[in-house]
Amino acid sequence: MTDLPALTLYLAAPRGFCAGVDRAIRIVELALQKWGAPVYVRHEIVHNRHVVDDLRAKGAVFVEELDDCPDDRPVVFSAHGVPRAVPAEAARREMIAVDATCPLVTKVHNEAARHHENGLQLVMIGHAGHPETVGTMGQLPPGEVLLVETVEDVARLTPRDPGKLAYITQTTLSVDDTADIAAALQARFPAILAPAHDDICYATTNRQAAVKAMAPRIDALLVIGAPNSSNSRRLVEVGRAAGCGYAQLVQRAADIDWRALEGIRGVGITAGASAPEVLVDEVIDAFRARYSVTVEPVQTAIETVEFKVPRILREPA
Repeated sequence: MTDLPALTLYLAAPRGFCAGVDRAIRIVELALQKWGAPVYVRHEIVHNRHVVDDLRAKGAVFVEELDDCPDDRPVVFSAHGVPRAVPAEAARREMIAVDATCPLVTKVHNEAARHHENGLQLVMIGHAGHPETVGTMGQLPPGEVLLVETVEDVARLTPRDPGKLAYITQTTLSVDDTADIAAALQARFPAILAPAHDDICYATTNRQAAVKAMAPRIDALLVIGAPNSSNSRRLVEVGRAAGCGYAQLVQRAADIDWRALEGIRGVGITAGASAPEVLVDEVIDAFRARYSVTVEPVQTAIETVEFKVPRILREPA
C-alpha cells in the first residue's frame, strides 16, 4: 500500500457554534418538546442547511413570512432578529411567539431605539438584505436608519442633520473592514456617536482572530459554513486578506475541491458560528482518508458565554 502524503491540519479554536446559535437551536427543540410538532420558524433559525434539516426532521416548519404561519401553532423568530412589525402582528393574531433573536443582536436593537429616542438618526454598517440588517433597520420608522456597506457609501450619505448621528453595526462583519468604514464615518461626521461597546459580537471577533493567527502557517484555508452565512463568508475574506492564497467556503466534506489542494502541506480549518462540530469532524475524516494527518490546534481564546432561553419555555405547559 502506498504511503499517504503527510499533511498538517491546523484547527482553529474557537470555531463553530456561538452561544447565540446554540440558544436559538435549543429554543426550537424546547418548543417542539413543549407544544409538539409542528412548530413554525420564521426564516432559517440559523444559516446552516444541516441544522435546518435536522430541526425539520423533528417537526419544525421553516417559512419566510408570518403570513405563512397558522394562528394556532407556535412560531419562533430566528436568531437574526425581526422588524418590530413582526412580533406586533403575531400579538395581534394572538399567536404563541418565541423570540430566538441572539441577545447580542437585541443589544444593538436597544441601542438603536435609545439613540432614536434621543433624536438621533442612525447609520448602520451592514449588508443589504441580510436578515439581521433587515431586522435591525426595522426597529425604527423608515428613513431613521441609513445603511452603508463600504467606505465609498459613506461619501454618498445624506443625513437629515450631520450633527445628530450615531452608528451601529451588524454583529457578523469583518472587524477590519468595519473599522475602516467607522473611521470614514467619523472623519466625515465628527459628531457621530460610536457604540459604547463593539457591536460585532465576541464570537465573530474570536473566529476571525484565530484565522489570522493560523494564516502564516497554512497553504490553504477551508471555512465550513453556508453560502448565506455572513460570519462564515467574512472568515474566508479575513483569510485571504491575511495572506492565504487559497481560502474557500465549503458546506461539508463533499464540497472540497481536492485537485486545488494537491501538493499542499498545511491546511487551516475553521467553521462559521452556525456550523455544527459534526461537519468539522466530517472534513477531518475526509482528509484522513487521503493523507497522513497531524492535527494541530490554534487556540486564540476560550469562550464560556451562555445565554438563557426565554421564560415562556421554562414555564410549565
